[in-house]
Amino acid sequence: MKTETLYNITENYIDLLNKIELAEGEITEEVSQELEINEQQLQSKSIAYLSVIKNKEALTMQIDEEIKRLQALKKHHNNITKNLKDRLLNAVNLFGPFEVGFTKFSTRKSESVIVEDVNSLPKDFKVIKVTEQADKKAIKESLKAGNKIEGCSIQENKNLKIN
Repeated sequence: MKTETLYNITENYIDLLNKIELAEGEITEEVSQELEINEQQLQSKSIAYLSVIKNKEALTMQIDEEIKRLQALKKHHNNITKNLKDRLLNAVNLFGPFEVGFTKFSTRKSESVIVEDVNSLPKDFKVIKVTEQADKKAIKESLKAGNKIEGCSIQENKNLKIN
């Protein structure tokens, strides 16, 4: 006998339906018993799948919470690092460059460009990024209204619903 996987249960059910069809719709006692066993296996396996799904969903929620916690912790440590660096910079600005053991504390010059209003810049100083994407809501409304759009169609999906 095959291993009790949902796939194998489904295959067995299809085989049983084919047997019934070949017998011109006649359901023998043996086929009837196999159908009952198949239904029990399906229910049992479905409950097992549901259990795994619920566990994975709960684990995913825990992972999301852990990610949020770690991001907050990272932000906290980055703020502390920035504050400490700012204090050292203030000390160097106040006292000038200094050394502690083999470590030198000093400043270096750098430049950064500040743009107050991108819209007021000439075109030579702008980079325009364009992204195109389909307006699926408008396409769906148009298709449902009976219009034909080349390369577009509405696909009906069947999604799992667990009550």
